[in-house]
Amino acid sequence: MMQGAPVVETRKSTLVLVAERAGVSIASVSRVLNGLPASPQLTEKVREAAEALGYVPDATARSLKVGRTDQIAFAVADVGNPVYVAMMHEVSRVVSKAGFRLVLSSTGNDPQDQIELLSSLNRGFADGLLLSPLRVTEPLVAALRSSRLPIVIIGSLPAGVELDNVRADSVAGIGLAVEHLVEQGRKHIAFVNGPVDTVPGAARLSGYLTSIERFGLTTTADLQVTASDFTYKAGRKAAARLLAQSSPDAIVCANDLLAVATLKELTSRGIRVPDDVAVVGMDDTDAAELANPSITSVDLGSAKRAKAAAKLLIRRLADPGAPVKQVVIEPTLSVRESSVLAEVTV
Repeated sequence: MMQGAPVVETRKSTLVLVAERAGVSIASVSRVLNGLPASPQLTEKVREAAEALGYVPDATARSLKVGRTDQIAFAVADVGNPVYVAMMHEVSRVVSKAGFRLVLSSTGNDPQDQIELLSSLNRGFADGLLLSPLRVTEPLVAALRSSRLPIVIIGSLPAGVELDNVRADSVAGIGLAVEHLVEQGRKHIAFVNGPVDTVPGAARLSGYLTSIERFGLTTTADLQVTASDFTYKAGRKAAARLLAQSSPDAIVCANDLLAVATLKELTSRGIRVPDDVAVVGMDDTDAAELANPSITSVDLGSAKRAKAAAKLLIRRLADPGAPVKQVVIEPTLSVRESSVLAEVTV
């Protein structure tokens, strides 16, 4: 140390220092900072002292002491997807009203990442988990079943898995899209899907095939393409493959990002929408409404699913022994410019 240099003493603020500054006992400080009942005067003194000293309570120690973190985790595949953004806003409103903080996690498509997240949360970093998995594997199901953490799934689960969950009826949703296109006189309806090894991909393919048969139409391999992901970039590539191998008069897309990508690919080739080809998406996000032309889309009730799931988790936290509840949100169709020909006035 250089001779004559000032010596700066640093030390972490403690409950003792807060108590001394506030002129109260350590027990009183602990009571206030742990959120236990205290008089307004005592609460104000302690908080002012803690703020002045820059004291931040140890959240880990507090959670061990009181048995809770006041945090709820919400894990989704992609925080940039408009569907998950809408869900996040709705979940945040519900859990905040119940006195919890929302912690968001983007886990991607790999179930192993969700298993690792669940393992971490089980060590006491959250009081409950809302999980929206794209892929549900046997190891993930095993981890969900063995978890001590209350969990609500947004999405479908295999038969026999007794967990609270809220899901959309994607099969019925695709049915609404195909029915609408048939009513518009479309006969060669193609399908742009996401990966079929995912829960939504499998369900929406099933819905497409079922609906084609139901309305007496036919489909072939060249009318069906699978994107590598449910993203815009993957959708552009998939739509380009579809148009290189077939000439549909309508295209159903497994989500709105794929629909926007398909619309862009069509217009880049000089194909008119909806005059030459009609387009329908799924999820009814802002992206569908903001597109030009605006895109008809199946509303799978993203906000409703999120709200219902958050309420189920709050219910589970309040009553761990409550019977398992499984909720299905029915789809609706939002008709816009991409699927309906403008009326010609004479």
